[in-house]
Amino acid sequence: MTSPQIEIQLIAAVVAMACAIPGVFLVLRKMALISDAISHSILPGIVLGFFITHDLNSPLLILLAACTGVITVVLVEAIQKTGLVKEDTAIGLVFPALFSIGVILIAKNANDVHLDVDAVLLGELAFAPFDRLLMGGVDVGPKSLWIMGSIFIVIIALLLLFYKELKVSTFDIGLSSALGISPMLMHYGLMSVSSVTVVGAFDAVGAILVVAMMIAPAATAYLLTADLKKMLLLSIFFGVFSAIAGYWMANLLDASISGSITTMLGMVFLMVYLFAPRKGLIAVLYRQKQQRTEVSLITFLLHLNNHTEENERHINHLQEHINWQKVRSKTVVTLALKNNMIEIDNKVVSLTEKGKEFTDLALEYIITNKDEKIEPMKDDFFLFRG
Repeated sequence: MTSPQIEIQLIAAVVAMACAIPGVFLVLRKMALISDAISHSILPGIVLGFFITHDLNSPLLILLAACTGVITVVLVEAIQKTGLVKEDTAIGLVFPALFSIGVILIAKNANDVHLDVDAVLLGELAFAPFDRLLMGGVDVGPKSLWIMGSIFIVIIALLLLFYKELKVSTFDIGLSSALGISPMLMHYGLMSVSSVTVVGAFDAVGAILVVAMMIAPAATAYLLTADLKKMLLLSIFFGVFSAIAGYWMANLLDASISGSITTMLGMVFLMVYLFAPRKGLIAVLYRQKQQRTEVSLITFLLHLNNHTEENERHINHLQEHINWQKVRSKTVVTLALKNNMIEIDNKVVSLTEKGKEFTDLALEYIITNKDEKIEPMKDDFFLFRG
């Protein structure tokens, strides 16, 4: 493995870690689209910074771009608070306008400057190792690595300092205010950090990959845990894994590194979305199937409880009377038998004592709608969720 290959992977991993932390809070605050808005709307800030300094390496570009990101958030919230449009509409109005202003400024005044719109959008990590940082004439490594490394250290420091405040203001604004923690200060602090992170990663990876790295790992982690600390760690892990795996996928396919990393982020999310133990699609569908079976069983038991006539409780009549398919009827009857809730004598079904007890609880639950009446009994059953 060559030195540029190592540096590209390091840059991608550091960018992923730096983006993952603010991304978690954006996802939890239901503000994921804000990262997309910021990543595009900072372009006029970069262009204006260049017009002032005539230096693409000036720190003023980062400062103005970050300010533009915060302005984006302010404008979105100002439009949203009018009550005339919702947040997603406000975002869709603000960031295309600001991004277009940046594109026009480039087209009119900076045609001869290396500030390419395609590169800004797509990014190209392969070129990042060639932009070196020289200190005292000594090459100390890629500039992007130092910039994103510094931003990551600052993010970690801020997270450690304000973890409690961020957590409280994210989950309970009322409690945050009662404790003397300003939700607005935390909000705009998070937006400022997100803006600086996006600006720092902008040159190396482009706007699209920044959004993917900020949202996809956090959304993936959110499907696996409700613990904030675990979510932060998982988000960082998924981001770094996707960055490294995406690079090698690009190397294998001779494709865009940024595109491959974004694809890997999507693939990781898809796998977790399908197979997560609690929130995964398969787990949800399985629970829904169990719940349908529960409802069918209660319906079956209530029918038995309400009819004393043998012809109403004959197993063939039950299938016709309740209008179930044969497979469904067999599933419910088998479940009731395995849990000793019914007994069958000469094809006539009767409730056992356990079945009568459960049916009485089910009736009380239906009348009072209190879960504690029926949920504890399900732990003893063969199929029920506990």
